[in-house]
Amino acid sequence: MTDLQTAVDDYIALRRSLGFKLAAHPRLLGDFVAYLEAAGAETVTTELAVSWAARPPDANPAWWSQRLGVLRGFAAHLRAFDPATEVPPRGLLPRRSWRPTPYVYLPEEITALMAAARCMADPLRAATFETLIGLIASCGLRPGEALGLDDDDIDWDDGLLAIRNAKFNKHRQVPAHPSTLAALAAYTDVRHRYCPRPSSPTLLVSKTGTRLIHTRVDGTFAVLAARAGLPRPGTPRRPRLHDLRHFYAISTVVSWYRAGLDVNAQLPLLSTALGHADPANSYWYLSATPQLLALAVDRRARARSRRP
Repeated sequence: MTDLQTAVDDYIALRRSLGFKLAAHPRLLGDFVAYLEAAGAETVTTELAVSWAARPPDANPAWWSQRLGVLRGFAAHLRAFDPATEVPPRGLLPRRSWRPTPYVYLPEEITALMAAARCMADPLRAATFETLIGLIASCGLRPGEALGLDDDDIDWDDGLLAIRNAKFNKHRQVPAHPSTLAALAAYTDVRHRYCPRPSSPTLLVSKTGTRLIHTRVDGTFAVLAARAGLPRPGTPRRPRLHDLRHFYAISTVVSWYRAGLDVNAQLPLLSTALGHADPANSYWYLSATPQLLALAVDRRARARSRRP
């Protein structure tokens, strides 16, 4: 029998030496080792692997599939040292595509969110959250990308934000409107006043001068949303910080429609700005949005009226 925890440590060290981050692997595989020990098992079997992966029972099936995928890679590695190891075949716990329905913000709701942030008691915290909300809404960044920005990632001359190590370890540059750059410059002035020597190079700082923590930011955002009167009546979805990306995508396409541009020809630009490898993901951000559907119908009707 192989010492499973030692095998886990060796596997993670090997994969990381090849450039893989494996942020969740130590926790997940450690939990699996504990699961085997509790079951009195000494070998990885497909039955135990599936039983462990399909937990908790009320979780999204995509999460089960992800857990089993992590374990499958480890089992394939372990089998080279322990032939009794069973590698779960592909197709078990298939990943089903699922995405939460986004909250579609109205422009006045973005204004209300930023106003709620300005009313926070701590002036640095107020400026940080107002800037964070405005930055995501105006540039379409993922929340983690906004929190990961450093001072040096802003090209003030060309109006670009450098997004490093984003999803799938990709890098990209995102254009920032002059008004966004002006807001970022005003924020850095506030930050220097209240936190002249931050302990991190991060653009957006906590009260102690460190980088913001995503989970805590989400909790604060939920409080700000409630103070701003969100969600609006009749809307079943709760607003999320991530949904500000949808606001950016929708606002961008609406501006193209109103400018009379060929929206389909412009969509690759939106995909690049959002950091989507597959343009289909950008279409999903825009699907079933009443405002866009109305504009599309209006454009089609005008096009038909011009036909001879």
